[in-house]
Amino acid sequence: MVHWRSLARLLFATATLVLSSCGTGSYVPAPPPPPPPSANTFTNPLMIQIPIGGTVQDCPDPSIIRGQQPNDTYWYIYCTTDPLNDSDKDALGNFNFHLITMHKSSDLVHWTYVGDVFSLRPGWVAPSAGLWAPAIKFFNNKYFLYYAASDTSLPGGGAAIGVATSMSPTGPWIDSGAPVVMPEDNSCCPGTRRAAIDPEVIQASGKNYIYFGSFNGGISARTLSADGLTSDPASEKPITIDNRYEAANIVLHGGFYYLFVSASNCCNGPLTGYAVFAGRSPNPLGPFLDSQNISLLDSRVGGTPVLRMNGNRWVGPGHNAAFQDLAGQDWFVYHAVDRAAPFFAGAVGLTKRPGMLDALDWVNGWPVVRGGFGPSELPQPAPAAQPGDKNLYTPTFAAPDQPGPLMSSFSDEFDSSTLSPQWTWVRAPAAGTFGLTGQSFRFDTQNADLFVDSNNASVLIEDPPSGDYVVETRVNLNVPATGCCQNFVQAGLVVYGDDDNYIKLVNVSIFDTRQTEFAKELAPVPSGYPRYGSTLAGPPADWTWLRIVKRTAAVGETYTAYSSNDGLTWVRGGTWTHNLGSSARIGLVSMGGPGFTAQFDYLHVSGLAP
Repeated sequence: MVHWRSLARLLFATATLVLSSCGTGSYVPAPPPPPPPSANTFTNPLMIQIPIGGTVQDCPDPSIIRGQQPNDTYWYIYCTTDPLNDSDKDALGNFNFHLITMHKSSDLVHWTYVGDVFSLRPGWVAPSAGLWAPAIKFFNNKYFLYYAASDTSLPGGGAAIGVATSMSPTGPWIDSGAPVVMPEDNSCCPGTRRAAIDPEVIQASGKNYIYFGSFNGGISARTLSADGLTSDPASEKPITIDNRYEAANIVLHGGFYYLFVSASNCCNGPLTGYAVFAGRSPNPLGPFLDSQNISLLDSRVGGTPVLRMNGNRWVGPGHNAAFQDLAGQDWFVYHAVDRAAPFFAGAVGLTKRPGMLDALDWVNGWPVVRGGFGPSELPQPAPAAQPGDKNLYTPTFAAPDQPGPLMSSFSDEFDSSTLSPQWTWVRAPAAGTFGLTGQSFRFDTQNADLFVDSNNASVLIEDPPSGDYVVETRVNLNVPATGCCQNFVQAGLVVYGDDDNYIKLVNVSIFDTRQTEFAKELAPVPSGYPRYGSTLAGPPADWTWLRIVKRTAAVGETYTAYSSNDGLTWVRGGTWTHNLGSSARIGLVSMGGPGFTAQFDYLHVSGLAP
């Protein structure tokens, strides 16, 4: 999904680069030439050539399919409305926003741009709407391209799901003429439209199902008609809670339907925190549970991490499509953001999201990209794209970080009557709003924050040890386990450089959800760049264990999040990079709104185990 913003009037490339939305339904492609030998390696991002020159630098929300007709040995990828690259502009210097791009490859490594699904928006789509998140399917002996329209010209407007069909994977495409999923109100807020975007379609037990939705309204599923053109509103069922997930993708593996979903912000430049999580169910309509048997419908939202940033050049990996190559190896196509080139040139705020490819592994019945190592930036073994190609990929698995010996001089059990002299305050809180209970440190939530230019929260800090370390706490935040809306009340850990430069891992209340947020703030930044970004870890509980692993890097540091519901099973979140320096303090916060209390059981600082 692209972020909810008003797209400028969409302008397109020349007619030689686009395909019409109208045409006949009897097109049969000529047999393609034999494919060239497959490549042995690839390097992210996907290499997509434009026939008239240049390369495609942006391929958000990719969907993939292998040619389904006789003699078609190509693979095809479809991507969300965006410019192709920094130079893709019209005569007036405005970017061309292509209405769903199409690309093909014989080896899954070398790709060619072959045009756009639409040259004009279908008549029911609003004139300035984006066409997002394509989902390519083949059934009834033809191709179906489902897509999201960010707005419609229908009464009341609102996002909707459309579909176009073709006898060829590259068109011409004929739109059905009406939404498959009409705009509908958000159940929370009558009179406001939900985000009916990000379609997924599967066939299970002789039925068709369509999934759709995003943060605003959650993800839902409906029965889809046999002809694939309409859905039944009366059959709609919730799949995920709202305010957490979007971009559903479903695969059947080992007797379970695995639901891949993306969370956090897709499009925040170098601070994009997008990540992919999973749940599974024996039933295509759920309930989908994570590896801890926590539902993706729960307020303390379940979800097992599948793909997260790892501290290399790529941030915000997400909106995936899973597929299997011809040797039986599973793969992920997805998009990510290059920290060094996060925006289209001259258009700060328009996040560039190149297409990516990495292997998908399975550990104890749960999916994880590249053995848990996440997005690759070095050469990788290529998929088996053609019959006879061998599997060149051998998985290796990332080991979780483990704390070494406890550093007692930097740790505190909070079991005395007064705070240890190791602690000092940034902006001391009012008397009576904090204290030691003999078993924990009590810290009332403050009507204050550390967020961009709002910097009035108290921070309890101590000096850090030298070198790499692990900092851990166990925290209880007594917001209700369910319900809305104690928005952004939070408590947890910080690695604090100053008010505008920190890393934060907190238990936080967000509308009707409770989540574990892992955030980064920095300043100064170039004009127009974001200062704050966040990703997510595992679900919180009554008491949540939080852990940040700090490592010194070639430039600056990396910080990796872990969370746990029992102190034994840890969920690894993403990794942020920062330049806080060796003197950045370790701290605790309790903020975001008044009326609640955080209890910190202890603060442990350890070295890293070998």
